[in-house]
Amino acid sequence: MKEYIHIGRMVAAFGLQGELILKHALGKKTALKDIEALFIEEHKGSYLPYFVEQSKAKDTEETYVKLEGVNTRETAARLSSKNVWLLEDDFRKLAGKTAPISLLGFELITDEEEHLGPIEEVIEQPHQVLLRITLDGKEALIPLHEETLDKIDHKGKKVYVILPDGLLDIYR
Repeated sequence: MKEYIHIGRMVAAFGLQGELILKHALGKKTALKDIEALFIEEHKGSYLPYFVEQSKAKDTEETYVKLEGVNTRETAARLSSKNVWLLEDDFRKLAGKTAPISLLGFELITDEEEHLGPIEEVIEQPHQVLLRITLDGKEALIPLHEETLDKIDHKGKKVYVILPDGLLDIYR
């Protein structure tokens, strides 16, 4: 089964030729170079491929995208506010090394060497990042900020954290 990674959403139609603005969490200015298709979630759980005709980076959070078959402002507007996904391989090529979203799939490990599990989702909040994992069959949200982050091993795909006493007890 192919793994899809949520990178953001289409936020608006742009211009008259069907261009869209993609707001993403890739952590760097990107023009979607070498990306053949974006997967747009038109209905919950259905990822429809839209082939990228051209794209241009606006800034570190937004990219202008022209999709094949989307040629009018009205057609583009229908895709506005839809979630956008990439295949995992494409995501790994584009995600900035320092972007929190690049931690998806990394193993979360406490300072006592306890393996908590793989990071399933990265939720960016204004003052911290939350890492969603499954702990003992339950969803757990682990805060990640300068006090809790010990180190990141990019090669070994591991994130080491120092958690406040009792945090994990909430989920067990």
